[in-house]
Amino acid sequence: MLVEVWSDFMCPFCYIGKRRFEKGLAEFAHQGEVEVVYRSFELDPNSPKSVDHDVHEMLARKYGMSREQAIANNKNVGQQAAEEGLAFNFDDMVLTNTFDAHRLSHYAGAQGKRGSVSELLFKAYFTDSRHLGDHGVLADIAAEAGLDREATLAMLAGGQYAEEVRAEEEEGSRLGIRGVPFYVIDRKFGVSGAQPAHVFLGALQQAWEEGRTEANATGTPSGDADGGDACDDGSCAVK
Repeated sequence: MLVEVWSDFMCPFCYIGKRRFEKGLAEFAHQGEVEVVYRSFELDPNSPKSVDHDVHEMLARKYGMSREQAIANNKNVGQQAAEEGLAFNFDDMVLTNTFDAHRLSHYAGAQGKRGSVSELLFKAYFTDSRHLGDHGVLADIAAEAGLDREATLAMLAGGQYAEEVRAEEEEGSRLGIRGVPFYVIDRKFGVSGAQPAHVFLGALQQAWEEGRTEANATGTPSGDADGGDACDDGSCAVK
């Protein structure tokens, strides 16, 4: 069974959803037969690498709310993260463009480490306040995962894996994904947002029961692909 997860490393619900999905998967009787693949989908492909405002201001501008409302919104998300054992440091998060981080994830995937690097990228952004647009930071993260730091720097400087990132983003768009995280199971079932663990478990069980002998379906997976209007409903809308 293949589970594809479209997400962005600056999406809080992508990290929260990752933990909840992992909890649901841990309860799945056939977890050993599930392959999980993370796919690229930037929230804002046009975001600059250097940003002169913080995440509270970004949220306020993007969704037309006051700074106070944005801070309260982020506090609520942080509480949800804490319930999953995650520490979110919203005040010090470094806004940037995540395209190079996604390129790194593809590079890691070619060496069998996309999952571990994705986890490190989420932690780097949400907990450690590291700059995911900085090649040196990305190379350090790669080294933490056991990849060669200098080779990673050379890859980033050379622009490799750009086409692979764009291809996955385009594929997500063709599937109708407008918000992340979005989970696609065997190209037949879709789960939108950071759902509770039992929802993921139920989706896995349904897919297992109904899809083992059928060929993978094409087109838009079943499920709600609408990410909503704001980053406060279990998913983040793509800009």
